[in-house]
Amino acid sequence: MAASTLGAAWGPLRPYVPGLCRRRPPQDLCARSRRLPELAVSGRSLAATSGRGAPGTDLYCMELLRKRDYEGYLCSLLQPAESRSAVFALRAFNVELAQVKDSVSEKTTGLMRMQFWKNTVEDIYCDNPPQQPVAIELWKAVKRHNLTKRWLMKIVDEREKNLDDKAYRNIQELETYAENTQGSLLYLTLEILGVKDLHADHAASHIGKAQGIVTCLRAAPYHGSRRKVFLPMDICMLHGVSQEDFLRKNQDKNVRDVIYDIASQAHLHLKHARSFHKSVPLRAFPAFLQTVALEDYLKKIQRVDFDIFHPALQQKNTLLPLSLYIRSWRKRY
Repeated sequence: MAASTLGAAWGPLRPYVPGLCRRRPPQDLCARSRRLPELAVSGRSLAATSGRGAPGTDLYCMELLRKRDYEGYLCSLLQPAESRSAVFALRAFNVELAQVKDSVSEKTTGLMRMQFWKNTVEDIYCDNPPQQPVAIELWKAVKRHNLTKRWLMKIVDEREKNLDDKAYRNIQELETYAENTQGSLLYLTLEILGVKDLHADHAASHIGKAQGIVTCLRAAPYHGSRRKVFLPMDICMLHGVSQEDFLRKNQDKNVRDVIYDIASQAHLHLKHARSFHKSVPLRAFPAFLQTVALEDYLKKIQRVDFDIFHPALQQKNTLLPLSLYIRSWRKRY
């Protein structure tokens, strides 16, 4: 992929955009401004003996999310009351799948855990969930909101394929993974909210891709500490950057160029998702609150001159809960 092709495809990403910080030029280079324009009990017997499910399963999902996906936890709290527990269950399901890869040392063990969740989804739709907190809450969500089985299975299948420790061959491969995981999660969230709308689905697709790309960037330092690099190889090759450069935490200009190009793609998806917000039903907006956190990260990485290893990127934004609340109150994403 040539540099000119990237520029043509992504449009006005480098020209000045008000509200974004100016990049500090290196000492030995001409200034160049840059902008960005994670014992089986049947469902029937469980429902009969425990009413709405085993006690504490909803709190388990909330606590899992609070510990493992804090931004998702905050967004879930701002969902409509009638949808909140189902969204917590859905996101807890995603967390359970996401942490498989990092919690196993052998791929075989990971495949066994993924098979458990495949069987769990099948059992949920047979009204026979296993006695596991997330599975019980997900079963309740499926029963209450008639969630599409295909989206749940797509998340599991894509997470399973991702157990291979291989870098993405190109940005399109990363976007496909993001679409099948984060995108599917958003489609299911829209179903929970009772939204069936083509524009909302279109926005969900772009936001899901942006979420996947940003997650890949945010996880780069952690993966590097384990001597793994998953950033798209095509963009690395375009700038002459090797995996070893990231493992050594190289901060040369060409390494930052790689991060800039990847972050720009995330920004472009975010921009597309917002370009038709007037056509998206208001009921869908709570599903897209995560755009606040995505925008926050993209602005932070620009402020640190696209240094993926900068400590500031690992710090929580203490104002994020307030920002999310304001965006929710304004009915914007």
